[in-house]
This record gives sequence, structure tokens and C-alpha cells, in this order.
Amino acid sequence: MPGPFDLDDERAYRAWREEKLSAAPSQVEVIELRDLKSLSSAERDALLERCARTNMAVYKSSFTDEDKNIPRLLGRELGLERLDGNYLADDDGISSITPGAGTRGEFIPYTDRAIGWHTDGYYNPRSRRIRAMTLHCVRAALEGGESALLDHELAYIRLRDEDPAHVRALSAPDALTIPPRLEGETVARPAETGPVFSVDEGALHMRYTARGVNIAWKDDAATRAARDALDRILAGSPYVLRLRLEPGMGVVCNNVLHARSAFHDAPEHRRLLYRARYYDRVAASIKLKTAAH
Repeated sequence: MPGPFDLDDERAYRAWREEKLSAAPSQVEVIELRDLKSLSSAERDALLERCARTNMAVYKSSFTDEDKNIPRLLGRELGLERLDGNYLADDDGISSITPGAGTRGEFIPYTDRAIGWHTDGYYNPRSRRIRAMTLHCVRAALEGGESALLDHELAYIRLRDEDPAHVRALSAPDALTIPPRLEGETVARPAETGPVFSVDEGALHMRYTARGVNIAWKDDAATRAARDALDRILAGSPYVLRLRLEPGMGVVCNNVLHARSAFHDAPEHRRLLYRARYYDRVAASIKLKTAAH
């Protein structure tokens, strides 16, 4: 179906691009919330409007309790119901992101190391596509732990403006393969091959990781050129937003590109964030008005 993400529909793309760029924030816009467990209609509308415009919303509140109902109830207010009970999530489907030992300590999110640019669930099959996520801060790191956020639609615009061939290459069904995860001789997760960019129920979906190991990109000139262009964009986009999440702060988003700097903790003080990943998109933010024109 023609639309702004169809490389042959330049008219729809230009209209959508103009509206998207005019709405792009130049700095982090924080929404103050009184009660994370029961949003007012004005607060809910503010979060929905921000997600419709920029695919993300940053909030702050006075809630610093270790209450995992907070991300669940907040998500429900925004139409997020279908949690992804992923491999390292807690029994309730929500992950406690904190440095730890054991199996979790083998995965970078559960360490104090930096995390490169990625979208969540890039190793998931299409049937478990991560469309939205929330991050809620309970305890900040003693030092570091800055988050970087970039609306993936703005990265798409930069790529397409530079050369539509970049978008075409990264939309190929075999553009990116995540090899299987093995536990001994057992395949715990099979290989997953798919595109970086795809259109999902009228919205642009991005599946990406900047990691350099245990990953297989399509080995052709077009894909290499597209990857190089995307690396340049992620390294220098003026639309990258940076912030340090403090207790009571959080992000709700349509699985935008994000990264994290390294941080320093102490045994008696561990950075703790709650992460909820969803198969739903934030309500009322499926697409901008011009996408239907």
C-alpha cells in the first residue's frame, strides 16, 4: 500500500517528512506526573501526544518505591497490555535491570558496561515483535549511566535523504541475522533473520543493534554502505536526546533507538530500573496525520 515509507511514493513521504521534522524536539521535554498509578486525563493526553509526535515521552514523578506495579499500571493507561515475558525477565514479565551475578550477569544490560545503539527485541521472531517499552528508574547509578534516545523515524529520514538505496538495503528480508543462542548443545533460541526497517500496521518498525559480535549482516556492497551511513547518523545526529534517569523518572516509547553509557555503583547501592516490553504500540500513536493522506 502506498504511503510515506514506500520508496515509490515521494509525495506522501515529503508530506510526512515535513510534519515529522517540524515536530522534532531539540531537547528533552519532561512531563511531570502526580500519580503514576492513576494518571489524570491531562497527563495521559500529554504522554500520548508526545509519543504520537516523537515516538517517546520522558516523565518524572515522586514515586521512588520498589513497586513493580508502576510500569505495569502506567503501560495499561497507554494501551500497553501484552508483555513480552523474555528470557531474563522476572516472573511477572517485567525485568529488573541491575548489575548482578549468575546468568543475568553474562548479558550487558545487567552489568555496568556501556550499551551501544539498539532497539529492544531485535533477536525476537516477528510474532513477538517489540513495539513499545517503558523504563522506570528506582535508583540511579552513583556516577554515569546516561541514556541516549533517538526517534528511529528521524534516523530513517536522514538515511532516505542521503540515498533511498540505503533504506532499500536495510529493508531487505535478509539484511540482518542474529545467530542462535546455545546452551551447551541445546539451541535455546534459533537464529532470527529479518529486515532492519519494516512497516508494521502502518507504522515504521526498526530492528537494530550496533553490536559487533554474534551478529551477521548481509554481505553485499549496498548493505555495507547503508550500515556505514547509519553509523554516521547515530554518531552525529542533532536529534539525539541525552538524559540521566533519576529516581521517579522514566521513558515510555515506541521502541526507539537507545543506548546507555557505562556507570559506577557500589555494593550497597545498585542502579535499578524496571523495564517492560510490549507487543503493542502506545495507543493513539500508530501514525501521524499525513501518513493517511
